Amino acid sequence: MENAQLIILHGWFSSKEKWEKAKNSLEKEKVRVFIPDLPGFKEETKINRPWSLDNYIKWVKDYIEEKINSGEIKEPFFLLGHSFGGRVSINFAIRYPDKVKGLILVSSAGIRNRKISRLILFKKLSFLPGGSFLKKIYYRFIIKRTDYLKADPVMKKTLSRVVEEDLFYVLSRIKVKTLIIWGEKDNTTPIAQGYLMKEKIKDSKLEILENVGHTPYLENPELLAKKISDFIRTI
Repeated sequence: MENAQLIILHGWFSSKEKWEKAKNSLEKEKVRVFIPDLPGFKEETKINRPWSLDNYIKWVKDYIEEKINSGEIKEPFFLLGHSFGGRVSINFAIRYPDKVKGLILVSSAGIRNRKISRLILFKKLSFLPGGSFLKKIYYRFIIKRTDYLKADPVMKKTLSRVVEEDLFYVLSRIKVKTLIIWGEKDNTTPIAQGYLMKEKIKDSKLEILENVGHTPYLENPELLAKKISDFIRTI
């Protein structure tokens, strides 16, 4: 446990700073935590062309290799992905199972949501008269998220590319021990997706956090850290 290393991949339009309380709690449990800022969500990490999921996976691999070469990280390590970061983590664990000691998915994206599917369809119909205005109304009041509206054109295209990939059919290829953590009141990635992931990932355990939504690292970072450290102790 004392030598445990955890890499955390944050969600869409999030950052390492938002994980600070959870990180501090984990480090009290002797877990070394690394949280890179994924490209595209800050001015200093801005990207100049739309990225795909593969681009993010390659970036994470390069980041980890740099840390390994500098002696900061040793393989295998624990990998945690929240929301969008879960998409990246799932694919990374499938491609590089020898590098990952244990996988932790927190309110992970990856399973195609019907709302998101309708979002993509609606975007393609924006050529209709008044389409731009209708699209904004749809995003704001039906999707009830502003991620797309806040994004610049490059990140809008990136989001469209990323959410089009349904990972449901590759979840069974995850071979490492996996902890799935979900907020009981998550309205962004519905809890039903957590149960589906538990069903598809063979060696997995699902933990439901009561009275918590999509951001447990902000809502109850101490509880989240305890669930993570308890899992790490078992491996």
